[in-house]
Amino acid sequence: QVQLVESGGGLVQPGGSLRLSCVASGAIFNIASMAWYRQVTGKQRELVASITSGGSSNYADSVKDRFTISRDGTKKVYLQMISLKPEDTARYYCNLRQLGLDFWGQGTQVTVSS
Repeated sequence: QVQLVESGGGLVQPGGSLRLSCVASGAIFNIASMAWYRQVTGKQRELVASITSGGSSNYADSVKDRFTISRDGTKKVYLQMISLKPEDTARYYCNLRQLGLDFWGQGTQVTVSS
């Protein structure tokens, strides 16, 4: 029932900025936490940033001070990315967690290259 749709990915030059958006639909409770993960082909998916229903956020060390996660109500989450580096290149996935269950979007590709 829960569906997540990401948008905002694309090709950006090093040092550039990009904002990813995720909109959730379905039976979503106000206790849901949301997060952004990223994955490079052949590697493990890694947590980039997370935010609780109360607005408390956490970041991977590699993106701290460059990325900002925020949410608009229960069903929307954003990832503002600045000072992008080639190593940020990955497919970014939106995640929603509630009642012990994880839901995932289809992902949006971010490529940082000159």
